Amino acid sequence: MKTLYISLALIGIYFIFQSFIAVNAIKTEKQKYRVVLKDKVLEIRFYPEATMATVYSDATNYKGVANNGFRKLARYIFGGNEENKGISMTAPVRMNMSEKGSEMSFVMPEKYNQSSLPKPKDASIHIHQSKAQYCAVISFGGYANDEKIESYKNELLQILAKRNIKVAGDYNFLGYNAPYQFMGRKNEIVIPIEWKE
Repeated sequence: MKTLYISLALIGIYFIFQSFIAVNAIKTEKQKYRVVLKDKVLEIRFYPEATMATVYSDATNYKGVANNGFRKLARYIFGGNEENKGISMTAPVRMNMSEKGSEMSFVMPEKYNQSSLPKPKDASIHIHQSKAQYCAVISFGGYANDEKIESYKNELLQILAKRNIKVAGDYNFLGYNAPYQFMGRKNEIVIPIEWKE
């Protein structure tokens, strides 16, 4: 009987912890965009310019860029900068992978621009402005891996080809959740497109 109570208590603590994480994820500042079109399979969004902190890597897959890139960028926002200043975490984390290498970006909080952000101590972190663009987006849940990312990227490319929507750049993977959030995970594949409103 004691084992049952302990098991129920642990399950309760787990669900409380996951609920707390999910609520914090909802409160986290998100990169701004405007939905232009939405249907059952995709969204077309307009992303205005945003300030990014980016690291480049020789890694060619999700696991390679996720581990190394995240640590570097996390150090920067947790005080690894010339002002030893903490910067709020935002969502999503943006990743681009190819056979030539990869990049990971944290979108900086909207209150910052390139000149107001503290300079990174790590010279491999680049602060820059993204360009405004229209993107096609497809979403999926659960934990991401290279196979899922490739599958959803190809699915989105096929949808765009069927609709005669021209691709205008490389895809990005967007991850919205901390690794220890098991429930309610959100991932997206984003592909820049040519679009006129």
